[in-house]
Amino acid sequence: MKRILAATAISLTMGEPVFAQEGTGGGAIPGSASSLPAGDIRSVSPALSRYAEEDVIGNLWQRPQLSRRDRSIVTLSVLIARNQVIDLEHYVNVALDNGVTPSEVSEIITHLAFYSGWSSAMSAIAVTKNVFTERHIAADQLPAASAQLLPLNKDAEQQRATAVEKSVGQISPGLVLFTADPLFLDLWQRPGLAPRDRSLVTVSSLIASGQSAQITYHLNRAMDNGLTAEEAGEVIAQTAFYAGWPNAFSASAVVGDVLRNREK
Repeated sequence: MKRILAATAISLTMGEPVFAQEGTGGGAIPGSASSLPAGDIRSVSPALSRYAEEDVIGNLWQRPQLSRRDRSIVTLSVLIARNQVIDLEHYVNVALDNGVTPSEVSEIITHLAFYSGWSSAMSAIAVTKNVFTERHIAADQLPAASAQLLPLNKDAEQQRATAVEKSVGQISPGLVLFTADPLFLDLWQRPGLAPRDRSLVTVSSLIASGQSAQITYHLNRAMDNGLTAEEAGEVIAQTAFYAGWPNAFSASAVVGDVLRNREK
């Protein structure tokens, strides 16, 4: 009954993609699960409209296991990684309302150019530019092209470099070169995203892209950077709705192995 009442209340705002009031999890609850008006969704799939109201907005975004700011970061990462731009403008606005700064949005797009490809990042730029214009976000609110980099953990970087050289050094020397610089010696050290958030972006994009083989390293890095086991599990739940259940289940097996190994 409580679930039905919550969904009914939310449905009053579903005609346009506006934002509901703050809830217990902090930050704004999206007023809708899509940029499409609820009437358009119902005209094709009444059931999908109900799931969007009851399960995505009425349940998923209400859960306290992940902050709404983090949910916004995960969702943006998934949409950009999958080049799903129809709802990207909607969720960029949600992210900004949930405390993700314009500088951080910019860095998320830049980061995902390396993890999801240049064209996916350019598609995101085309959409986000409109949001920044509408919100009067100027160049002085964006990160510099070149910034004072964060301190490098030299031991961790040496371990990473050795593993990459052993894995692909004889296959693609160019990949080894570019994985060091610009990827790990520059991009990962940029101060525009906190290390935990940069890891969160990476793990979310890997789940969204079905790249399970890469999750182990990056989830361990994320947890070293402060992501908790509960948060890691909730990232999977969030990505299930935005990237599909098969990708979420494929990731859950790998995430489970990481969590068990870290408990030893």
